[in-house]
Amino acid sequence: MSDTSRLSPATIAAQAAGAVDAQTGGVVPALPMATTYLRDEAYQPLRADNIYLRDQSDIVRVAEKVLSQLEEAKESLLFPSGMAALAAVFRTVPNGGRVLVQSQIYWGTTKWIRDFCTRRDIELREVEASDKAAFATACESFGPTLALIETPSNPWLRVVDIQAAADAVHSAGGLLVVDSTAATPILQQPLKHGADVVMHSATKGINGHSDVLAGVLATNDVTGRVWEDIKADRHDAGAVIGPFEAWLLVRGMRTLPLRARQMSRNAMELAEFLQNHPKIEKVLYPGLASHTGHELATRQMSGGFGSLLSCIVKGGGAAALEVVGKLEVFHRATSLGGVESLVEHRHTIEPHTGIPEGLLRLSVGIEDIEDLKRDLSQALDA
Repeated sequence: MSDTSRLSPATIAAQAAGAVDAQTGGVVPALPMATTYLRDEAYQPLRADNIYLRDQSDIVRVAEKVLSQLEEAKESLLFPSGMAALAAVFRTVPNGGRVLVQSQIYWGTTKWIRDFCTRRDIELREVEASDKAAFATACESFGPTLALIETPSNPWLRVVDIQAAADAVHSAGGLLVVDSTAATPILQQPLKHGADVVMHSATKGINGHSDVLAGVLATNDVTGRVWEDIKADRHDAGAVIGPFEAWLLVRGMRTLPLRARQMSRNAMELAEFLQNHPKIEKVLYPGLASHTGHELATRQMSGGFGSLLSCIVKGGGAAALEVVGKLEVFHRATSLGGVESLVEHRHTIEPHTGIPEGLLRLSVGIEDIEDLKRDLSQALDA
């Protein structure tokens, strides 16, 4: 094939960016499990890029190549979890630095960043990043070393203008990191919009089967000090993904474009269905024309609006929990992006952050849409 740069994401994913098992001729890349590699009689490595496992694994390189091509990034780095990937970026901020973080994003991220900044004497400011003016003002007055946004956000589904955020952070001399987990590289590519680093919890939609813990960072600035520091820290401190997890991740990604499209279709239908249900007070989904970020999401995302949506049940926490208890197809579990549909009463997880007691977070899978509608109907109407 003469010009692989023109391959679509569907082809890149389905063929694992061209990876095969050269030794056996298998169309599936091999799973090498060795933690160390042979040297010759002069004690020179048989391969200069394979000395000791950590980040020296052929199957990890395959997964990273697929992710780089899907993200249209020059380089990607895999980590053992999304939080490990996020922590790798934040550890590049020096003591006394300044961090600007979008407010009301994934609670695990917020909690860790607050604790980390306190330990490291890093000044932290939180701002509603979907408010373009507020974010720009915060950048100008605060001068962040690093800024983090999450779009679409979890579980509020707020949409942030990535290019405007990048311009504001860069004008202040800082670095912009975008958590694009809810979108996956299929629906959104933040590097195209000015982001310096894009991060995903690959545990979620990228893997899509609820059986792998993984995180990824991607960038086009491969020679910058921050990226070099991240690579060195990953290698030296050992925040690496195992070969088996990387192999499973490659297998999961081969259907990522198909899954992303079907989940988005299902989520859109459910959002429209719930928006018209008398027991639902509000639906939060950027695919809806009524969503405040719909126009921006339409410009910034491509091929759908993702699998994540939230809705607020009338009657508060008790009513929402009653609905959750009656669902039969949706699994009651914490995560998102898997092929199976999940429901979570988010206020139970983070009751102190302003989450409405009636909010249900739905991760919409690839099941038959009519089955999902019927399940929600019977639970809401009971």
